[in-house]
Parts: sequence; C-alpha cells; structure tokens
Amino acid sequence: MEDEAFTDINGKAISLDCQDHSSFCREFTVSSPKVSIGKVMGYTCSVWLIAYSVFFFTQNTAVLSSAIVVTLVGMMLHIHFVKVDHESLLVIGSLGIQVSYSYASGRETTTFIEMSKIKDIVINEAIYMHQIIYYLCVLLKDPSNSDGVSSVVPLFQSSKPRLNCLVKVYKSCQEILSKC
Repeated sequence: MEDEAFTDINGKAISLDCQDHSSFCREFTVSSPKVSIGKVMGYTCSVWLIAYSVFFFTQNTAVLSSAIVVTLVGMMLHIHFVKVDHESLLVIGSLGIQVSYSYASGRETTTFIEMSKIKDIVINEAIYMHQIIYYLCVLLKDPSNSDGVSSVVPLFQSSKPRLNCLVKVYKSCQEILSKC
C-alpha cells in the first residue's frame, strides 16, 4: 500500500508499511533505523580507552585482551538478542494474528494468536519513565469468564511508535475484526 514515516516515543524516525493482501488480510511492518556505526565506534573506543588506561597503570595485558573480548561478545549479543530491525503484525480475518520480530543478526521470532482466543485489539496507555506512552495490545479472552480478559499481549514493543502510528494500525485492525 504505502510507506509512511513516523517517529517513536524518543523522536527517532521509524516507518510503517501497510500491505493489503486481501480484504480480510492485512500486514503492518514497523521498521527501526539500522545500528549506527558511529555509536558502535563510540562505545568500543570508550571501553578500549578505559582498558588501556588500566593497562598503563597495571602493565597487565589480560586487561586489554578481556576488553576486546567483552566488546566483541557484547556487540554480538546486542545484535542477536536486543536490536530489532522490524516488527510485523499480520491480521487474518477469521484465522488470527501473527506477530513477527526480525533482529539485526537475521534471527526471527514469530508468535501466532488464533482468533478464538482474541477478545479485542486496543490502544492502551502506560507510564514509562516520566511520560505517558500509548501502545497497541491484544486482549485475550478468559476461558472461565466470557466477559473477562485473561492477559494482554503488547505489540510493537521494540519500536514503540507514537499514537498517530498506532491509531492507523488500530483502525485498520478493527476494520478487519468487524468483518469476522
């Protein structure tokens, strides 16, 4: 469909890509900026300068070796487990919702929630640090109470888009859910 530019709660640019596969199937992908090489260089230089300072006073080469190993392992862990490149939400009218996360290392995780377990999709608000943020979430039905909610599944946890982006996704999801 179209690719629009939005910002996250910190003011960083993110993009929302909406694709209509059919009238009952729509996919939303929120993409975050790639890892900044400047930041990586800054953190690496800081750790290595501290390690070199300690080495200068102690004359222990293990300090330099451990600093190199710690920064390399830290970067690999960050790229593999923390840095999400894009998150996607696939809403299929009578079937369910699929949430996928693609990490900077290429790793992907996918979760599927079948429609019979979904009560609703809502925009919720939360207090985060010193501000109120909004997030899109799926309310799951409580099997013991037909009017109750058993749990809340937040969407787009990594990218944290602002309200204007969430409203666009919310309206589109409600349009599909109302057809079921």
